[in-house]
Amino acid sequence: MPEIKLTVEEMRYISLLQDLTGAIARDCVVDNENNRIIFVVRPGDAGRVIGRRGSNINRLRQLFNKEIEVVEYAEDLENFVKNVFAPARVLGIRIVKRNNQRVLYVTVDPADKGKAIGKGGKKVAVARILLKRYFNIDDVRIK
Repeated sequence: MPEIKLTVEEMRYISLLQDLTGAIARDCVVDNENNRIIFVVRPGDAGRVIGRRGSNINRLRQLFNKEIEVVEYAEDLENFVKNVFAPARVLGIRIVKRNNQRVLYVTVDPADKGKAIGKGGKKVAVARILLKRYFNIDDVRIK
């Protein structure tokens, strides 16, 4: 895993998330451009962050006044990609090098393409941020 340096603000968000939900966050990205916070939590903790009927995540949204995205961490690229795009079914991934850039092509079940892209490309944007941070991927494309 690459060395990730967290800001004081990000550490504060992680601490609040852990206090409110009991989930263990490994990372936090504040995306002010899209008014959201992306949490990377340990495997199995996404449900804790969401809470029964979305109670925890709704409380976090109100507290932070931002959208909240939750992704479970995985050591390997393939499982991390599956977690980023869940609940869309990822059928395969392929890295292509183009002009000194690493582009990740993600093949999803055709019925899940909308889920994988997200409203206004939201999921793909989260994927680009996290995959750059963890696996040095420059771009993400959905097939």
